[in-house]
Amino acid sequence: MSIGENLAAIRSRIEAAAERGGRNPEAVRLVAVSKTKPAAAVIEAARAGQSVFGENYVQELVAKSAEVKEAVEWHFIGSLQSNKVRQIAGLVHLIHSVDRLSLAQEIDRQWGKLGSRADILIQVNISRESTKSGTSTRELLDLVRAVAQLPNVRIRGLMTMPPFFDDPEGARPYFRELRLLSEEVAAAEIPGVEMKELSMGMSGDFEAAVEEGATLVRVGSAIFGERHYG
Repeated sequence: MSIGENLAAIRSRIEAAAERGGRNPEAVRLVAVSKTKPAAAVIEAARAGQSVFGENYVQELVAKSAEVKEAVEWHFIGSLQSNKVRQIAGLVHLIHSVDRLSLAQEIDRQWGKLGSRADILIQVNISRESTKSGTSTRELLDLVRAVAQLPNVRIRGLMTMPPFFDDPEGARPYFRELRLLSEEVAAAEIPGVEMKELSMGMSGDFEAAVEEGATLVRVGSAIFGERHYG
């Protein structure tokens, strides 16, 4: 199947999952994860109607964004080092993976130089896996309060990565917990903080994520395939 056909299939699955969850399918955006895929694959997807692309590596994002002339929205979804923030300042619409105050402070600095504000999500390590980034559920509210003080950063929601399960149902409790955490943060009514976005769900489990409230699902292999493009 072509990238366009894969996108159409994913969108119809998102729509069905949203309806099962009693949600408006338009409340869910598909983030096409284009890491390790060439600009040609992004262009093909963009021409098939895909507008949001997620990248994990700074250098790859910078190079690809220079090649892709289509009107696309870049999201940074990988682990971000503070010393690389400068390279993506003003280039990305949303950073999904802010997990510590020092990183948020650097984002604030770099976007401040541009006279603009960065939209970010706070990454939460619900599973407490040592291999995954993210603040702990216990420290989440304190981190949100501290980041909310920064003038050039806007918190728009939360992101998580559950453990890998062969059965997508295994991930469902983690998605549900992220939604409940976002409700807790919203109830705290911290000035300038919105809980508009929930970034959760990948190729293997995005339908469960949508049923549990995801607004952004990060899908790569189900769109682009496992193979590398020549």
